This record gives sequence, structure tokens and C-alpha cells, in this order.
Amino acid sequence: MLGSFYVFSSDTYIIDVRTSQEHQSGHIESSLNIEWQNIETISNAIKKNDKIYVYCRSGNRSGKAKSILEKLGYNNVINLGGIEEASQ
Repeated sequence: MLGSFYVFSSDTYIIDVRTSQEHQSGHIESSLNIEWQNIETISNAIKKNDKIYVYCRSGNRSGKAKSILEKLGYNNVINLGGIEEASQ
């Protein structure tokens, strides 16, 4: 489950879809860490029209997470790509 986490604003979320080890080695401040294959766990905590930014190391896993979220009905998902791009 999500537990408590920081949110960028009340309707905007930044999600790091890398492994917990990658997240611990450095991440965007206030980002939530959910590995891409577990991204559907947000469905009980984040509304379908909230803005969601996803990122990973290179953009590949965040692309997969974006596709999963869109299939679940999320309509405001932005793939920030890799952490280097996302941090800008």
C-alpha cells in the first residue's frame, strides 16, 4: 500500500518507477517510489484526473508505467523520461 508520502501539490504526483535501491541512491524530492510493475496500486489513492509525472533511469520503465496507468483510466499522465531529464 502507499502509506504516507509527499505530494507535489494536492492533485499532482511525481512517481519514481525505479527499484527501491535506485530510489534510495538518489531521487527527485517529494517523489513517491512505486516500481513500474506495481503501478496499479495507486488506484485507491490517486484520482483518475490528477496529474501524474512518472520517471525512471532512462524513460523505458516510465513509458510502461504510463501505458498501464492510461489503461486503468488515468488521463493526465506525463512521462518525464529518465531521472536526468526529469530533474530539470
